[in-house]
Order: sequence, then structure tokens, then C-alpha cells
Amino acid sequence: MNEHQQTLFEFMRQQSDKLAVQTLQHIGLTFISLFIAVLIGLPLGIYITRKKQISGFVLGVAGVLQTIPSIALLGFMIPVLGIGAKPAIVALLLYALLPIIRNTFTGITGVDESVKEAAFAMGMSRWQVLFKVELPLAMPVILAGIRTATVINVGVATLASYIAAGGLGEFIFGGISLNNTNMILAGAIPAALLAIIFDFLLSRVQRLNFKKVRKVVIAAPVIIILLSTLYFIPSAYGSKLTAGFTPEFMGRQDGNLGLQSKYGLKIHTIVINDAVMYKAAQEKQLDVISGYSTDGRLKAFDLVVLNDDKKIFPPYYAAPIVREDALKKFPLLEKTLNLLAGTITDSVMTALNYKIDYLHQTPERVAKDFLTENNLWKPAKNGHDGTVRIGSKIFGEQYILASMYMMLIKGYTNYDVATKTGLGGTKICFDALTNNQIDLYPEYTGTGLLAILQPSAATINTLHGDKDSTYNYVKNEFKKRYDIKWLQPIGFNNAYALMMRQQQAKKLNIKTISDLKRYLESK
Repeated sequence: MNEHQQTLFEFMRQQSDKLAVQTLQHIGLTFISLFIAVLIGLPLGIYITRKKQISGFVLGVAGVLQTIPSIALLGFMIPVLGIGAKPAIVALLLYALLPIIRNTFTGITGVDESVKEAAFAMGMSRWQVLFKVELPLAMPVILAGIRTATVINVGVATLASYIAAGGLGEFIFGGISLNNTNMILAGAIPAALLAIIFDFLLSRVQRLNFKKVRKVVIAAPVIIILLSTLYFIPSAYGSKLTAGFTPEFMGRQDGNLGLQSKYGLKIHTIVINDAVMYKAAQEKQLDVISGYSTDGRLKAFDLVVLNDDKKIFPPYYAAPIVREDALKKFPLLEKTLNLLAGTITDSVMTALNYKIDYLHQTPERVAKDFLTENNLWKPAKNGHDGTVRIGSKIFGEQYILASMYMMLIKGYTNYDVATKTGLGGTKICFDALTNNQIDLYPEYTGTGLLAILQPSAATINTLHGDKDSTYNYVKNEFKKRYDIKWLQPIGFNNAYALMMRQQQAKKLNIKTISDLKRYLESK
């Protein structure tokens, strides 16, 4: 059943177990990081009220940390802390620090000096003034900071799934990749509700008088610790090997769903972004990963593809897809884009990907070198006969192809080019195309078939996994449904694949996916 036949309620009911686990993980991540942030931020906020000469520096550093993009911050953590909960918790607590430190400082410095002087005159010590005068009077402002930090953490925690830390982001990013609105909403709605509920509860605490607030403050550490433990409840799982699959792979029939239905594969699985998945496999944090058959990191990290002996992965031949009205607007566009048709084999694409994935060459350089070697490169004409808008998804291969198309258009026509690269997943790219935000982007026949068209199982079976039948089917259906044309295939097949470290696969004598299943069942 595809998403067009399912209501959101039906989808959420079908996925209720998984949704419950992800919600518990999300709450746990939020409160583990919040608890540590309060332990650090509250004393630090108090300290800088006593050492005001360093307050600007401390608040400045906390402010800078919050301006770092969350995905970048998670990326910085991985080399030090690996994947999973640890880097996610550290990133979240860094985001939570600023409002806690700032509000603690603001609340205490805002206490009237005459009130403190009266307290000292009554013979109170500095500690007594802090605990009996300053903190009680500053508590509403401090709680406002904790309230802000909680809402921030609920939102940022959705990104934790990028580095295999779980949470509701698994549904959100899976839905974006799979063109599945129900999946996106199944993650986004609970995340938004958590933010609203926690914000409401803390706003009620903020309004209590101090005697009642004190009881809540005393109970708060226990409550936060209990909520933090929710992260570890779903984690119990015994398995010899651990798999890391992308959010998109988890929800696809030619992915984890197919592995379960056709192979009966049961393996401990964590959801992870493909940007860090390969590195995690190389560093032995993952044993099996869902990769792409032309990925340059196969060679770089000494990985081996397991043979898909039951053929669950359909052909994934790449080709540019273009709106028909763009082809009419730019008469030379189709001929120019088809200059790349049939020029890139699987091994060539793997080599090109290796240059950016491992050698860190820019996509523009890799694209220009390839076009030059194949006598396709021409200097840009810098024409002004309209602007062609090229999109791409957010991985290296797509950046290379977008760069190639840009150079071909600029060299062979008088059109200008605007690129909108790194557009998340399939849904974002395809929606941008159908909504006239871009004119073309490189797509794959298997993705067009399963993620966009979503035909019945019977229809898929009639194609028999044949590359030409699949191409002709998606070409005809895209024309009929969306007025979008598939141009000639580029030549390579970037199919999904299961991968392992070569050394480990050899040691365990695993060559096929069926071998992997037998190994897991034998232990």
C-alpha cells in the first residue's frame, strides 16, 4: 500500500511500535542533554555574576556555539566521539547552554541591590544570600531559560538520526527521501507536540509561587533523570552484527522492507545518514551498511558488496529528468544534456566518486577533468538567452553530474545556468521540479519507479528487474502524470547494495545477502 492509499492516521497506527520507540528516544535525548546543560550552565551563570569581567567572554562563547549549524556541529563531534548517542548529547547540551547561562546571569544580576544589602545587614553569608535571596528572586527568569533550552533541544534532537542516535528525525528524513508526506508528518507532529507540551508544563511551573517552585526544583533532577532513562529502554537488543541503514533505505521495498520480506533478514539496525555511514563501517562501529554500488568510498574504505542473490534491488540507471515546458523554452537543452548519454560506466562513476569522496577534489574539478578527457568540454559562452535551473540531491555523485550539465549548457548554448544543489532527498528535488523551482535534475530509474510512481507489486513484477523495461515504464508514466521527460541514460547503474568490510566478510565467509542471513541465524 503506498502513501496515496493511506491516511496519516492509518500510517501512524501501522507504525505505532516504531513511533513509540522513536518518541521515547527523542524524550530521552532531550532530557539527558538538558540535565547536563543545567548542571554546567547554572553554576557557570552564577559564577559569572561574581566575576563580571569574564561574563562577556563566557556568554560570547556560548552564543558562538549556538550559531554553528547543527549538522556541522554533529559532524565535528563524530571524529572524537564516534556515532550514536554521545555526539548527539554533547551537541544538544552545547545548544542548551546559552539560554541557561544567560538567564541565570540576567536573573541574578537583576535582583535589587538594596534587597541584597538588607540580607547582608541581617547577618547572612554570601551563600545564604545566594540560596535564600538571589536564586528565589531570579527563579522565574532561570526557568524561562530552561524552558527555552528544552524547546530548542526537542527541535534539534530530530537531527540526531543523522548520526545513528535515533529519535523522531528517522521518520522525518526517511519521508523526505522517500517522497512520503505521511512519514514526514509522523515524525514532525509528535516532535512539535513534545515541544508544546514541555513548554506548557514549564510555563505553569514558572507561574507558581516560590514555595511551590522550590518543591518542583527539588524534584526536577529526579524527573529529568527518569525522562533521560527513556532513551535506553528501546536500546536493548542482542545481535552479533550491527547494520547501519539510511532513513531512505529503511522505508523502501528495495531496501530494508525487501530484506525482511524476501530474505527474512533480521539484524540489529540503527538509522544513520550516508555521509557518516561509510566511515562508521571502516572504524568497525558498524558491520553492514546500505551503500551505493558506484560509491567511491567502496574503494577508499576497503568495503565489499554482498551479492543480491534474490534480486531485490532494481536497476538504478541515472538520467536527467526535465520538465517539458523547459524543453520548449530552451530548444537546445535536450540535445546538450544528451551529450553525456552513454559516456559514464559503473567503474568510471566509481572512480569519479572516489576523487571527491576520498581525494577531496571539488565536483567542479572532477566534472571538468572528465569532460576534457572525453573531448566534451568547451569554454563558457556567457550567453544570456535565459537561465536553466539545475538541481541535485545531497551526495557527491549528484554534485558531479550537476557540474557536468552546467558546463555543457554554458559551453554549447547561449543559456545561463543557476544551480540549486544539495536539495536533501528525492521528495525535495522532485517537488522543486514539479513546482517550477528547478528545470532539471539527475534521477535514477529505480527511484523514479519505487519512490515517486509507487506502482503495485504486480506492475513491478512485470518489469522483471530489466533495465530497459524499467526505463521505458518510468519514462512513459512521468510523461503521462507529470509532463516530465526522462532523457537518455548516462550509462551507469547506481543500485543499492549491502556492504561489509572486505576483511570481515572474508573471515565470516559471507559473499551474498543469503550468506549473511545464514550467519546471523547460526549464532
